[in-house]
Amino acid sequence: MSGRYAFAKGLKELRFLFCQTGDHSAATRSFLTRAYPIMKKNNPAIPILLREAQGTLPKVYARYEFGKEKSESLEGLSDKQIEDAVTKLVKE
Repeated sequence: MSGRYAFAKGLKELRFLFCQTGDHSAATRSFLTRAYPIMKKNNPAIPILLREAQGTLPKVYARYEFGKEKSESLEGLSDKQIEDAVTKLVKE
């Protein structure tokens, strides 16, 4: 699993938005509890931001060089689907 989180060289920031208590963000919180330490260990220089706000739908943003940014909604996804979505964003 650790190889999955070796970020692309062009990635400058990874940002997660989610609700700290809502059921719709439960899978995102579970994923982050499991995967954040691995992502941070493999990419210590890249900021991984966790933004919690009441009622926020789960979403991940990846910011690349030259201000390019992509996002992916995590609403309704399972832990495995979230892992696949994040892996796709960090490998581009």
